[in-house]
Amino acid sequence: MYYHASNVAGIEELIPGVSMHDKALVYMTAKRENALVYLSNAVEKYCKEIGFKHSGKYHKWCSYGFTKDGILELQEYWPDAVFDTYAGVSGYVYATKDVPTAESMKDIPFAVTSTTPVPVEACEYVPDAYEALKAAEEKGLIKIKKYSENSKEMLAWIECCIKEQYKMAQDIPEYKVFLEGKFGNIIQECLLNN
Repeated sequence: MYYHASNVAGIEELIPGVSMHDKALVYMTAKRENALVYLSNAVEKYCKEIGFKHSGKYHKWCSYGFTKDGILELQEYWPDAVFDTYAGVSGYVYATKDVPTAESMKDIPFAVTSTTPVPVEACEYVPDAYEALKAAEEKGLIKIKKYSENSKEMLAWIECCIKEQYKMAQDIPEYKVFLEGKFGNIIQECLLNN
């Protein structure tokens, strides 16, 4: 089975959309639990919570990696990031058995893309993405790395990364607002040094 997460109900066919790879693709994963991280976008959720007006697509935010055993590790870049991003968010995990044009993604384990539409064979409603992620963690299917577990080296890397992202975000207003809201101290330092 291949899985795809969305906040849109009633999808009968997954249609390729232009995303980070600048070409129209359907993104799927062979692991249901890996799809759960796409039920919410921290940038979109934050902007809606503070009433920031935005039209069009939101910049994507999803901080995860994989353990040496291929288990998805959802990483917190600020305290309680997983709860902030996923609690209270509902959505759907769509599934299909056959993807004739599936191509494996080299940089994301278990992920595939399709350049052609993919018919949906099953749909699961997820009432709370945070609860679903916690349940997957309890079963050992994913790992949630809390902010407090970050090493000094990782915290330094996060700081460096956020500074670079903020410089890049000057023409992406919703992303800039998100970074200022979640990483205010790092952003202040960045502004003072310019």
